[in-house]
Amino acid sequence: MRLFDQLPDVVFFIKDTDCCYTHVNQTLIQRLGVKQREDIIGKSVLQVYPPGLASKYIMQDRRVLCGEVIENLLEIQLYSNRLTGWCLTYKQPLIQDGEVVGVIGLSRDLGQPDSQHSSFGRLQEVIDHMQAHFNEPLRINLLADKAGVSVAQLERLFKRVFQITPQQLLTKLRMEAAMRALHTEAGIAEISHTCGFSDQSGFARQFKSTVGITPRAYRALVQR
Repeated sequence: MRLFDQLPDVVFFIKDTDCCYTHVNQTLIQRLGVKQREDIIGKSVLQVYPPGLASKYIMQDRRVLCGEVIENLLEIQLYSNRLTGWCLTYKQPLIQDGEVVGVIGLSRDLGQPDSQHSSFGRLQEVIDHMQAHFNEPLRINLLADKAGVSVAQLERLFKRVFQITPQQLLTKLRMEAAMRALHTEAGIAEISHTCGFSDQSGFARQFKSTVGITPRAYRALVQR
């Protein structure tokens, strides 16, 4: 555990089959705004996070307890101090004597792009295009043409430079725009349309999957 305590950009945890924490690192302690490990150990996700977020994490954990591995999941973490941050989450079953006895996982903060990478400049036109047209369907072939590479090469370069895929970046751009808009009085349907979704229900599903709560719940949270 001391090893993970030295990683300020990584949240590490182990939970039992009841989704109660058995191990947490210092980063999670700090971000949840508690003083010590004992304030979290033994508590369920429902006792640590707001109900909307807790239900999201429990659903993930139950999938893992059934044997599924979750990897490279782009999502937003919301903490008690209302700070938010993008991360890539990994979860897998904790197996002992052939049986699943819990969930082990970590969420790594999404870092800054590698501006020193030789392909960073080549990808800048792609990023500019995506930022200007995030509310339109993603045409991966067009993006690859702008970068002068194949689709497969574009996917690899995105992972190396930005740590995420072009589709994940599109999701990130849309969700960031939606969260900004939810600070205003704009209607949910209007926000859905301006952020590139063809229907409000699809927007709500994507928002909850990424942020952990519905657009309406997020608006209530930031207005509180």
